[in-house]
Amino acid sequence: MTTSSQAALDLWRQHGGLLRTHQALALGVHPRTLYALRDAGAIEALGRGLYRLAELPPLSNPDLVTVARLAPDGVVCLVSALAYHELTTHIPHAVSLALARGAARPRLAYPPLQVHWFSGSAWREGVETHHIDDTPVRIYGRAKSVADAIKFRGQIGRDVALEALRSYRQSARFDPTELLYYARLCRVEAIIRTYLEALG
Repeated sequence: MTTSSQAALDLWRQHGGLLRTHQALALGVHPRTLYALRDAGAIEALGRGLYRLAELPPLSNPDLVTVARLAPDGVVCLVSALAYHELTTHIPHAVSLALARGAARPRLAYPPLQVHWFSGSAWREGVETHHIDDTPVRIYGRAKSVADAIKFRGQIGRDVALEALRSYRQSARFDPTELLYYARLCRVEAIIRTYLEALG
């Protein structure tokens, strides 16, 4: 391996093993070196313009890490958030991502995205930052994700939404006050109260 390749790999290591193409170029990595490292298997493409050191252990959640790196202003929501919080048995086939109304849709070749535009308090509130594989990932919290699921039950499926509510209701971290706060914010308080009464 050339000296320039070793120096480039050291830059990757100094930045947690993940760099976007423009970051690598700004740090002085020549495009020829970048593509040589990719072709040699020393770095791997996680998404368009995002490269990770191949020597690192496998990512626990590569889709969420990739989306968080390439769309850092977005918030993981709906089925993807429910899956992260273990409130659904449904396996997401795409990453559900909330963006502020008016924001441009990210151009990602992979992973597939389902973009939802939120506004006001429904966009701003309930966001948590979880560190997954050393990457900060913005995800709506458990109660907010359940309220969102009920609000968007027509899109994600009533069965998925009710399973999430049931799972949250049965969990040790169930907080009815917090859930009803987000239910009001999402304008589904009456519906959630009815479902909670039915669940006992």
